[in-house]
Amino acid sequence: MPFLLFLLLGAAVIMRGQSATEPPPRPEDTPALPAEEAIEEPGAEPESPPGRPVNDWLEAQVELHRRGFSCGSIDGVRGAQTAAALKAWQKNEGLRESGDLDRATKAALLLSEPALTDYIFTVEDSAATAAVPDTWLGKSELDALRHATPLEMIAERFRANPKLLAKVNPGVNWDDLLPGTRLVVPSADPVLAPGKVARIHIYLAEKILQAVDETGRILLHSPVSIARNVEKRPVGELHVTVVIPDPNYTFDPVVFPEVPEAQELGRKLIIAPGPNNPVGVAWIGLDRTGYGIHGTPDPEKVGRTESHGCFRLANWDARVLVRLAWVGLPVTVDP
Repeated sequence: MPFLLFLLLGAAVIMRGQSATEPPPRPEDTPALPAEEAIEEPGAEPESPPGRPVNDWLEAQVELHRRGFSCGSIDGVRGAQTAAALKAWQKNEGLRESGDLDRATKAALLLSEPALTDYIFTVEDSAATAAVPDTWLGKSELDALRHATPLEMIAERFRANPKLLAKVNPGVNWDDLLPGTRLVVPSADPVLAPGKVARIHIYLAEKILQAVDETGRILLHSPVSIARNVEKRPVGELHVTVVIPDPNYTFDPVVFPEVPEAQELGRKLIIAPGPNNPVGVAWIGLDRTGYGIHGTPDPEKVGRTESHGCFRLANWDARVLVRLAWVGLPVTVDP
């Protein structure tokens, strides 16, 4: 009997030792939902393991972003930008370009890691936010155009729609986000396929930009905004003349005749770099005066016809493209 008791106690110790070495539970990837709905709050199911087919549109968006196929801001919904990104990826993989999570697509689009992860909001994060003035003069007086709010910062850093962040972080007070707060965020850092960009294609009708290698394989896909006025949309072949990460911006009143403040100022202003700079975090100049590809502090507005002529990307896509672009790179703009 004492020997049996010894065996039972030993087994209990071993079981306790195994449990202690296991990682603490993390927020799970959300369950599948109809295409028109965003995800629900996490926590009901175990974490989705990597190496399996994507289960829903949130997972698909995150995995596409990881592979260089930007869907705009991640929201868990199959919108037009998500469908376009999926079609581009399907084209690369030789699949039917359905824009849907059909059986063949799910078999090929495997999660490289769980779609959601944890992030701790830091003191440095809090210090890196500041209100952005409404006037051009006010902007010019700052040493940097930082993120205006913690929500804006986290949304841009993790390519997330603010509505998604609110849903997966119930109870978080974004208006008073304190350092040390644990947040659930998409894990969507891109790991691009190897290769050198040989050409950028901008498709005006579809409002998409694609950087391809010499074989035509897509290395980067993203939604893009184009000029509001048709006559200001360049068509044909252009070339990159300059590549500048984190640029400043020269405000020229002549370019903004519709802005009353511009006419009152009557002079140019220099706007400091930062995510809320008018050209975002990157400027890729083209060989047409005043035209370029650049970032924007308003990612939810990307994919529209509202620029003065330049091509706008979400800041996260602009950061990737500025690392891939080079002076002399051909840029073909298709109608």
